[in-house]
Amino acid sequence: MATSANAATAQDERRNSKASGRSRGAGKAGDGAERHETIYQQIREAIVEHRLKPGARLREDALAEVFGVSRTGIRKILQRLALEYLVTLTPRRGASVSRPTIEEARDVFAARQLVECQLMPWVSRRLKPADAKALRTLATSERQALRSGEQSRAIQLSAQFHQRLAELSGNTPLAEFIERLCSRSSLILAVYGDSGHLGCESHDHDELIALLEAGKEERAVAFMQRHLKAIEASLSIEESTDEAPDLRAIFGQGSG
Repeated sequence: MATSANAATAQDERRNSKASGRSRGAGKAGDGAERHETIYQQIREAIVEHRLKPGARLREDALAEVFGVSRTGIRKILQRLALEYLVTLTPRRGASVSRPTIEEARDVFAARQLVECQLMPWVSRRLKPADAKALRTLATSERQALRSGEQSRAIQLSAQFHQRLAELSGNTPLAEFIERLCSRSSLILAVYGDSGHLGCESHDHDELIALLEAGKEERAVAFMQRHLKAIEASLSIEESTDEAPDLRAIFGQGSG
């Protein structure tokens, strides 16, 4: 009978061990590559849309709890965002949303002047009617967002417009570089831009599309130069303090 009891105990232990393994496996499932990509996009959008404000601390433990993944997974995501200059990693202090200086803002727009403007002839030669229509849809949505007072959405749509232009050039490496610059520009505009105004006239993008459609390459280059300079000239420095954001309110209870 003792042998029977020992066998039953061993069987119970094996069942418990399997259940524990399933539990651990479920936890690890939340740390898959697809899940990490989703979390990365959510945090990135929250930064660009200014829901997470510059200087806001991004505690690994709090983010891990909100999203239901490990701190190791969150750390990798924050490191990825740091490579895009959207997050700053400081020893012993941890991560925080980057707060660009006015010098950094000028550098970003100088880089855009050097690269983005020179892509306009390429875009003009490759632009198809369907591409122009899609660009006009983005420009219209941007104007509507500004009129509705949706500054963050307008900034995001403006960035999407410029990213799409770069993609239409057909030069993938430069398009990817401009995408990173546009992400940094969005953060800069959220920090230093004027409310209800993106530093350019609301019809600028439509005028640029018309020049590209007409094959007026030199005029398109000059127009883009003026466009970017106008955005940069509209920036104004405002001091802000570090914040501890309510991560659950930003990402919701059901993000995990």
